[in-house]
Amino acid sequence: MQSIAKWFARGVEFIAATMLAAVFLTFLLQIFSRYVLLTPFGWTLELCLILWVWIVFFGCAFLVREKDHVTFDIFYLAAPRRLRQALALIACASIIIGMGWALLPTWDYIDWMKIRKTTTVKNPFTGDKIPMRTIFSIYAIFMTALILRYGWRFVDVLRNGPPDEDHEIPGHEPGPPAIRHGEDVA
Repeated sequence: MQSIAKWFARGVEFIAATMLAAVFLTFLLQIFSRYVLLTPFGWTLELCLILWVWIVFFGCAFLVREKDHVTFDIFYLAAPRRLRQALALIACASIIIGMGWALLPTWDYIDWMKIRKTTTVKNPFTGDKIPMRTIFSIYAIFMTALILRYGWRFVDVLRNGPPDEDHEIPGHEPGPPAIRHGEDVA
């Protein structure tokens, strides 16, 4: 199971890095076409925007860890363990319920977007303009991944208690600072 998770993480990182490299190369092409050729390509801007939407939602669905998020957890960390567990369960359940409740209406709207197509970006294999449903389908993938991730987290919090490792600050020791007597600390 560990090797599958590691392989999946590497694959996801590769996909995200490839999309970021494509944004960078497209941006350089855009600069070249505008300032060297003096005839800007219209599709480069739209492709950069499409790739950026995919990078954000793909990355948030599969790459960003819980401890990478900005949190205001002063009261959470000050609470006793049982209350932290209850708060973590409420947070997980809220995300699962909210995303689950919104998933079908969101997919309905994304599916409706198949009638709209990109303005300038075309499928390189068929030459057809890309349906907006294809572009925004990443949001449905993001929602599904969140539901699954927080479902797993809910079960984990029930079994193992509150996830305190998500709130650790790298290089920071949670205990009080050590006081050295008799030394000049300047």
